[in-house]
Amino acid sequence: MAKDKSTGKMKRKDYEEELHKLQIQLCHLQEWVKANRLRVIVLFEGRDAAGKGGTIKALTEKVSPRVFRVVALPAPSDREKSQLFIQRYMQQFPAAGEIVIFDRSWYNRAGVEYVMGFCTPAEHKRFLALCPQMERYIIEGGIILIKLWLEVGMEEQERRFRARIDDPLRQWKLSPMDTESYRRWYDYSRARDLMFKATSSKHAPWHVIRSDDKRRARLNCISHLLKTIPYGRVKRDKVKLPRRSDKGRYNDQAGLRGMKFVEARY
Repeated sequence: MAKDKSTGKMKRKDYEEELHKLQIQLCHLQEWVKANRLRVIVLFEGRDAAGKGGTIKALTEKVSPRVFRVVALPAPSDREKSQLFIQRYMQQFPAAGEIVIFDRSWYNRAGVEYVMGFCTPAEHKRFLALCPQMERYIIEGGIILIKLWLEVGMEEQERRFRARIDDPLRQWKLSPMDTESYRRWYDYSRARDLMFKATSSKHAPWHVIRSDDKRRARLNCISHLLKTIPYGRVKRDKVKLPRRSDKGRYNDQAGLRGMKFVEARY
């Protein structure tokens, strides 16, 4: 793979060529999941600015949102805070023929909630102890569970944060929680290490993807998913467009006269 000499990262042309190939395979996977009524959960975790959003976009931009469903839950409401911790996540679990992608998941408890003090040390300890048991239950229930951690380096995270500060298209991505995570780099590192040690089980291991090069990270992620979920080609009949019927033919554009059209500025 060629590299951009100015950054040492993968060139856009090479990236787009490889992404196109992988997205074709994702479409085949989609048909297989539907035909075989599979249920899949993919968790995306990682530091702020690790590239989770862009990776999920690359993964889902050419497939149906009815099969690949992205879940990005907001902060819990007062009612949700009174429920079992896992309850609001389980409501989003896949039905037959669905792949649910969690853009952050129940592992919030092992990360931001623990580091920022939104849960007690006892709640954090209990989560780490019970999480592998819960995930075994999910898997034994027939769901394919894939856990991905995007690991961005300290210098690259800082570069991305500074780019967001100056870019009006990306300033919305930089919240007070993000800047605090930047300050607490090593607190998040220790929380990550505790999480991996307690929850990277034989039945539900974590897989880490280096994401300093966003393009390579996206390709490696999609390639990993395609290898992790066994799938084949579903034979489909070739679609043929029928002849348009002339029955009831009339000047259908005339019915648009007098309607307010959006100004054609481009």
